[in-house]
Amino acid sequence: MSDTFVGDELASQPASWRSAAALLPSFIDVLPQPGERVAVIGCGTSWFIAMSYAVARESAGLGQTDAFAGSEYPADRQYDRVVTISRSGTTTEIIDLLRALPGQRTVLITAVPDSPAAADADDVVALPFADERSVVQTRFATTALALLRASLGDDVEALAVQAETALTLPIDDLLDAEQVTFVGRGAAVGLTFEAALKTREAAQFWAESYPAMDYRHGPIAIAQPGRLVWSLGAVPEGLADEVAATGARLVHHDLDPLAGLVVVHRFAVALAERRGLDPDHPRSLTRSVILT
Repeated sequence: MSDTFVGDELASQPASWRSAAALLPSFIDVLPQPGERVAVIGCGTSWFIAMSYAVARESAGLGQTDAFAGSEYPADRQYDRVVTISRSGTTTEIIDLLRALPGQRTVLITAVPDSPAAADADDVVALPFADERSVVQTRFATTALALLRASLGDDVEALAVQAETALTLPIDDLLDAEQVTFVGRGAAVGLTFEAALKTREAAQFWAESYPAMDYRHGPIAIAQPGRLVWSLGAVPEGLADEVAATGARLVHHDLDPLAGLVVVHRFAVALAERRGLDPDHPRSLTRSVILT
């Protein structure tokens, strides 16, 4: 495994997911309840995790669930519960939003229970064991989603076993690619956005993401030999043949998209190191965006 903070953190994801699932009874009353109308909000990686959970919750028939970037929340809209996700609890957009929502029940999922955002949320779901030293998020984001999926009734132990497999799959033969496009469907779409972001952040590498069915509607035009089309989750019928016809390589692992994201994390870190970059401290980025 990579000799970096992020390398250690991504390797610890299976154990962290199990720890989160074990805590579910402590948090079940503050997380969204069946039938509630819910908004889930984050910035960057946390927004993409919110997107994945929102689709999964609606697909499970548990109630309308909308995901927003922190700066784009419709302030005049009413929800039964507003869930915010912030690793550090210092993100300006999240703090401002929590302060602007009196009268709506707010929840913060964070790694830092005594953070500024925690002071403004009605309820706090603290996952300090999932905190990270790296600027790049891996463990906290996936652990938050593992907890949220556990609240939907998903088998997190089975997910953790898949993540252990993801830590062993070969990736060296992918590192010579010149470009990668991530695709997925349903709850995996948000994770494809996160996969592309992680690859751009850590490795300064050209990565895109699209709903898999929409990939044919234009983005396939950039597919060619030397480039990857990486599917998180099942590949839509016919897409593999269409990608093959372009000369690009289709990448797909028989894993839940959340576990598949662990393979992408490893790819992004390895690619960064091959390019002589420090994946713990990406160019122009900080652990949290704090606006003055």
